[in-house]
Amino acid sequence: MSKYITVDTHDGTFQSYVAHPDVLPAPAIVVIQELFGVNADIRDTCDELALQGYIAVSPDLFWRMEPGVDMSDQSEAEWEKGFALYTAFNYDTGVADIASTMETARSLPGTNGKVGLMGYCLGGLMSFITTARRSADASVVYYGGSMEKHLDEVNNIKNPLLVHLGEEDEYISKDAQKSIIETLKDAATAQVFTYPGCKHAFARHRGIHYDRDAATLANSRTTDFFKLHLK
Repeated sequence: MSKYITVDTHDGTFQSYVAHPDVLPAPAIVVIQELFGVNADIRDTCDELALQGYIAVSPDLFWRMEPGVDMSDQSEAEWEKGFALYTAFNYDTGVADIASTMETARSLPGTNGKVGLMGYCLGGLMSFITTARRSADASVVYYGGSMEKHLDEVNNIKNPLLVHLGEEDEYISKDAQKSIIETLKDAATAQVFTYPGCKHAFARHRGIHYDRDAATLANSRTTDFFKLHLK
């Protein structure tokens, strides 16, 4: 069952998509969007997590600029708008909004008190930064854009962290990937997996760079990771 809920902040309210499992109580996972908003891909991800036994919640991170953004990666106009929103996005207020969503998720009827974070691209970066600043019970980053610029926050991460990187990512350079891997290799709570031949957003449903085999492998690792740390 899926629906939308309202999340309250000091600055106003925004909507979050929620998918519920059939069996409760259950852990919650906050799913952080890409630059295309809480679109069909993100809603599909939430629905899949609900089938795995989680309460999945995806906040509308662009609500301060334009509520209800829902785009695909199939047109140049959508890419241009997405990049404009990405460029204007404020990381600090984004962290605050994700933290508010996590608090709301913990209080939903039927939760077991645990909350994980998972994000893609912009959402991957925000999952990483929010984990460092606000913590979570477990966090997953799919190809977090500009993550290499925030590696000074790694020492603040205390909970389990899983990172997926496409080796041919056109937005996360080889040097950036090396920095991420080198920085996280000695962190007892972190794991990094790379996927040969894969470009950015290899796990995006119906995406232009979707790679079924790599996405299946990455998602299976994510499933095992959350099962270990949230259930």
